[in-house]
Amino acid sequence: MRTEEVLAAIATGLWRWDSVSRDIDLDAEAARLLGLPAEPVVLRPAEARARFHPVDWNEIDGIVNLAVAESTLAEARLRIVDDDGQVLRTVRARAKPNIMAPGQGGGMPGGGTEDAWELYGTLQEVAEPQPGTIVEGTPITGDWRRSREAFLLDAGRALAEARSTAEVLRVTTTLSMPGFSPDGLAVFSTSGEKLKVIGIQGRTASDVDAFSTLRVDSDFPASEVIRTGRAIYLPTAESYASRYPGYWPLVERFERNSWAFLPLIVAGHTMGTWMAAFKNRVAFSPDERSVLTTVARMLAQALARAEVTESERELSLGLQRSMMPSLGPKIPGMTMAARYVPTGGGLQIGGDWYDMIPLPGPGPAGERPGNGGRVARGGRFALVIGDVQGHDVRAAGLMGQLRIALRAYASEGHRPDAVLSRASRFLAGLQHYPGRDGGAVGPEGDLLGGDSGDEEAGRDHDDMGSENYNLTGPRFATCLYLEVDPSTGTIDIARAGHPDPVLRTADSTALIRQTAGGLPLGIETDSDYPTTRLVLQPGETLMMCTDGLIETGGHDLLTGWTRLRPVMEEDGGESLEKLADSLIATVHGPTAYYTAGPLADRREDDIALLLLSRDGASARHSRRTPRRTTLTVAQAEPERIAGVRQELRAMLHDWADEEQVDSAVLMASEMVTNVLVHTDGDAVLVAEAAGERGDRRLRVEVADRNDELPHRRRPGELASSGRGLVLMEMLADAWGVDPQGEGKCIWFELYEYGGPAAAPA
Repeated sequence: MRTEEVLAAIATGLWRWDSVSRDIDLDAEAARLLGLPAEPVVLRPAEARARFHPVDWNEIDGIVNLAVAESTLAEARLRIVDDDGQVLRTVRARAKPNIMAPGQGGGMPGGGTEDAWELYGTLQEVAEPQPGTIVEGTPITGDWRRSREAFLLDAGRALAEARSTAEVLRVTTTLSMPGFSPDGLAVFSTSGEKLKVIGIQGRTASDVDAFSTLRVDSDFPASEVIRTGRAIYLPTAESYASRYPGYWPLVERFERNSWAFLPLIVAGHTMGTWMAAFKNRVAFSPDERSVLTTVARMLAQALARAEVTESERELSLGLQRSMMPSLGPKIPGMTMAARYVPTGGGLQIGGDWYDMIPLPGPGPAGERPGNGGRVARGGRFALVIGDVQGHDVRAAGLMGQLRIALRAYASEGHRPDAVLSRASRFLAGLQHYPGRDGGAVGPEGDLLGGDSGDEEAGRDHDDMGSENYNLTGPRFATCLYLEVDPSTGTIDIARAGHPDPVLRTADSTALIRQTAGGLPLGIETDSDYPTTRLVLQPGETLMMCTDGLIETGGHDLLTGWTRLRPVMEEDGGESLEKLADSLIATVHGPTAYYTAGPLADRREDDIALLLLSRDGASARHSRRTPRRTTLTVAQAEPERIAGVRQELRAMLHDWADEEQVDSAVLMASEMVTNVLVHTDGDAVLVAEAAGERGDRRLRVEVADRNDELPHRRRPGELASSGRGLVLMEMLADAWGVDPQGEGKCIWFELYEYGGPAAAPA
């Protein structure tokens, strides 16, 4: 009896698939099983595809590719459908590829130009229970498939969430495959010409060392997989020992019986090998190989993503370490603390920075900066804090350039206003974009360079387009520059669009210290930055920060400051480091969720924080120290009267009587306005609150250089002036005018009544 007759007798059909001609040859029985007349026929792939369930045809693609790639037996269960799409029967297809010629293929289900091959196989009907019938003990063929799909979905989700190599390896060791699970896992990569173990499950360090001397060109299975890109399956210990006798003694002690070595391929490049070892024997059927191959592909993608993430993290940390300087040695008489917190996500770098710069010139003791630029004992120094627009690598690059420029200008001995003016011109010079002729156009429209005859350069710049200009266009930076004399506590401040510093007085009252300022750096090439001087008294602390500390969490400047003020005022004053940690925790700590701001946009921002304190009695022991502030309003700056009102109100934020606060603000505003209107000089305001809380005295003095004393008037109903002294008589508990050596001083006093019992807070 011939073979064809035997196969027909057992209802088994034969078929052949040629990748070159793309023809599928069926014998009579195979044609019958596909719902065609029972006679030999030649089909095109599209005609054969119409006879299979769409889901099953998609599965054929992966099974055939796997069988061709590994030269192994392919097996699948497929549903045959009629012309109306109704399932006729289920068949089992088994096939073995025959590779004919390299590089001439073209008929694979997925297309492409792979090796030419032929598939020879059989088709056999599988008995399936009909709907409505009860068949006991018959396995349901879809169970394993559903379990496999559920497993692959879970594995893909878990591997996609892993963000580091350690997490990827940990997820891999917890995978429980349907029907068979490996008892030992290892991931190999290459380091030059050597094989490197990057992860292994259930082994000791000595076990890992046993593989450390292997080379990529060795006969070890993992090395062979890396070289060839083809998987290796060893279903028995005998097959391992016979195929790799030189390495069998190395793995025999692990007491495994089956092994699978699969390539980790990303973008066509084999980056390593994944080994799965089993205590129980595994036959490695086509379905099992398909699961292992799919997991290997997902593992390779996860490892590649983790490598990129770890490289970016290392880059960002390196940039942070190189761009965030230390505060240097301790300065006698002063204490400093600093923090930098990058925004979440991305490269974890941005444009925020701080710096401490030793300034030239002798200190009080005649000492100069030495020891590689460190601050000499008692010498002056500068503190800088700023924020370049953006949170990307370009912002970090501009920040590094600007930081170097500021350090250079400050080291030349320029005053704060000159330092910021030069820095603004420097940053504006960097903000140029390509011109049509290949040159560069600066912010003022000036041609910075290029040759109109250089057509190639012009084409390159035209190719950049407006989209590239939007990504690399002009950016600005805010900055706060302080020149500090530690011997006297004098601080000269220049501000370029940056938030004002916060002063915590010796009695733990936190105030926003209003300072004169100019435009952010880089907006104009010629900007002026007026200087504000204040004296930091013993026990006082100055806080400087970027807007991230204030606005992170959906806050504006007002609500953000309301959130930070209690932290500064309730701090005991023993340690600036603890205060810095408390401020950061308020924004990024566990309680930050409950202090969210009113704005819908709650994006995080980089945070840079500087704290400067002048040594003296701690705030806890300085509650009785008078609360004092001094402000100067120039003739050319009448708009600063609003800042006077704001700072005086902030100074009296805990005053018992709100009406007295309103009266004090009204009288101070009237006194400063009179100086600007009736004299040619500036107004100097000094406000001091002294005494126990609930029984304090507020004294406000406004001095000018005009010797003419004010006199009481009787203004009419329509008069626009002359009511200043009348207001003081009505609202102040005491007031007066004191002549001075040059000019005069007008003052008033208010006494706090009805507040809480006098006791140290």
